[in-house]
Amino acid sequence: MIYCFGVGGAGKSAVRRESNVSQLRRLSWILRPLLLAGVAAMALSACASNRAPAGGSDYTALAGGKGQVSLAELTERYRRNPRDRAVVIQYASALRAVGQPEQAIAALEQAMLAYPDDKAIPIAYAKALTAAGRFDQSLTVIGNVLRPDAPDWNALLVQGATLDQMGRHEEARRIYAQAAIIAPGEASIETNLGLSYAMTNDLGRAEQHLRRAVQMRGASAQTRQNLALVVGLQGRFSEARALYAAELPTQQVESNMAYIRALLTQQNRWDLIEKS
Repeated sequence: MIYCFGVGGAGKSAVRRESNVSQLRRLSWILRPLLLAGVAAMALSACASNRAPAGGSDYTALAGGKGQVSLAELTERYRRNPRDRAVVIQYASALRAVGQPEQAIAALEQAMLAYPDDKAIPIAYAKALTAAGRFDQSLTVIGNVLRPDAPDWNALLVQGATLDQMGRHEEARRIYAQAAIIAPGEASIETNLGLSYAMTNDLGRAEQHLRRAVQMRGASAQTRQNLALVVGLQGRFSEARALYAAELPTQQVESNMAYIRALLTQQNRWDLIEKS
């Protein structure tokens, strides 16, 4: 690692520690949207800015076998019938994916009034609260949903994702382990566990969990893209490119690879690569 500061050995150690902290914070920020997406899509920009990559587009499947729909179409459906439970949940998910969690919160608050006994709506509401950085409120909402005698694994997944974003990673991992007991073999649980380790720069363990996730039910191209990201952050670019190429067009593959390289370059981020 090369320093551009005129400092002695102790000073260099301090600079290294500060750099590592900065790197971990940045990596944590990038991974935050993926935790809420479950099996999350990676929509990477070729420009390494201070903004996290777009979150997962987990609004693509509507009830009744509908295929992928656009945010514009969901917006129109919501305007026509804001009391349609399925549409509200998917509309809120779409809003989160494009970085509009407060709008999602507003839509879900109306839905909660219309469906006071529904379980899926408050889970979606907690996701939106977490996406907006309202972590304590999200945990309160999830706490009201969870039954100690029969906890819902989807609710546990959101609770874990929220704790991860608060930096409470060990607590989050215990929650994911509990969810895995209730719903063994669910890719979204294993994915979040992998992302949790990635947030603390334990990329080897993150990769282990993501490799398990891609073999589980519910795994998708999105799950494999999360694996590609973690592989790329370890400097194994050829392998990461091959994983992306199996899911994405060439232009998007190259954009993703450029983004990963930029992440590693910024602030001497090559330190993130664990040398074997």
